[in-house]
Amino acid sequence: MKKIVLIVGLVSMVAFTSCKDNASSKIKTDNVAEAAVRDEAAKAVPVMSFEKAEHDFGTIEQGTPQETVFTFTNTGNAPLIITDAKSSCGCTVPNPPKDPIAPGETGELKVNFNGSGQNQVTKTITVTANTEKGSELLRIKAFVNPKGAAPLGPVK
Repeated sequence: MKKIVLIVGLVSMVAFTSCKDNASSKIKTDNVAEAAVRDEAAKAVPVMSFEKAEHDFGTIEQGTPQETVFTFTNTGNAPLIITDAKSSCGCTVPNPPKDPIAPGETGELKVNFNGSGQNQVTKTITVTANTEKGSELLRIKAFVNPKGAAPLGPVK
């Protein structure tokens, strides 16, 4: 039994050590250059920099449509592509630009709010894009007075 274990051990040692070639001799320089270009391209990422991330409409009358524009700049080094913009409620409709925004260029995201709700209202807009974070969060808010009611506004 000891002889069999010894023979199997010797055979496997010879088998594992005889196949070792110099691994660095198998590297193709074309593949290294191609990988370097690919890795450098992966570092090129767009960045959305908003002038403001929140807009306050103030005190409005219920049912009065409101509109604001969130202005942003692509401060990254690749074209910015907005793939989606969704709000937390159907009363708020974001309208993002359809075309890519080149590095250094500015874009606008229009947001319409139909003025529904009562008292303090806050809505969020999630902008999905090809940025490193993948999404940005914007907010709109307003104090909505019921139609025909005397203006109250928030208490300070």
